[in-house]
Amino acid sequence: MAKLRTLLRLILFLAIVSAPSYVLKRWLRMSSFHPGEDVLFLLRCAVDIPLTLFATWLMGRLESRTVAEYGLPSRRMFRSEFWRGALTGFASVSALVGAMALAGVFHVEGVALHGAAIVKWAAAYLFVFVLVGVREEFSSRGYLLSNLSELLGFWPAAIATSILFGIAHLGNRNETWTGVANAALFGLVMCAILRRTGNLWMPIGLHAAFDWGETYFYGVADSGAISPGHLLNTRSSGSAWLSGGVVGPEGSVFCSLLFVTLLVLFARRMRRPNAAQRSPLPQSDPITLAASGSIANGDRGSAN
Repeated sequence: MAKLRTLLRLILFLAIVSAPSYVLKRWLRMSSFHPGEDVLFLLRCAVDIPLTLFATWLMGRLESRTVAEYGLPSRRMFRSEFWRGALTGFASVSALVGAMALAGVFHVEGVALHGAAIVKWAAAYLFVFVLVGVREEFSSRGYLLSNLSELLGFWPAAIATSILFGIAHLGNRNETWTGVANAALFGLVMCAILRRTGNLWMPIGLHAAFDWGETYFYGVADSGAISPGHLLNTRSSGSAWLSGGVVGPEGSVFCSLLFVTLLVLFARRMRRPNAAQRSPLPQSDPITLAASGSIANGDRGSAN
């Protein structure tokens, strides 16, 4: 009966977060209002982020938990985990394009921006990709992962949500199966970091900085899309399996190697909540246990 109730709550959660998004898509198709991709992105964020927060809060009320226990403690917002994630994300994308440059498939041809435009575009993309990080990490690895962990166990749930995360990228422009596989691997890396730190702020920081590095700093395609306002003029050449082709670095085998390396590193360093940090909530939910420990640390004013 407990698993049946968990499954029913999952169905309710998915219905709450999916129905308004479906209505918005239908309305956009039927109306004469055809916004550009930037406006469409902001509309999706304006719908998806509050909806996911509301649905998570509602499920928390039913389960006697808080939003923090599903991986998003407000006390840890933009604290040390976020900035460690951001540093890891930018270092990771830099290592990726560096490996591609050494292989002769990535080339820097100069600086594209000058003066105030550098700061303007850097700040604009920082805002955009923090929204991307919050939206994608919380929707994929918040309540959904916590609920599935109760049903399946953490790692089977992590694999399932990561596969779904990869499949969701099929809708991106010029996406390939290599890019989809790498997106799924990226999802597993985020799950390993969540398992280790107990909350989503480090994954959000890593996700935001990785995308910021691709789109703004290095000016490469991000999931098949090249955006204006990038700092460097760059180009790729050679075989698509090395360069990523039209997908960008995320479609490269170097990206696969990077994500596998990060997954191994974080999986090996996973920490377990100690007895003093254990939550009175069900022991089958490892995310809740870790999150409770993280909140407890935050209450004492310490930085993990």
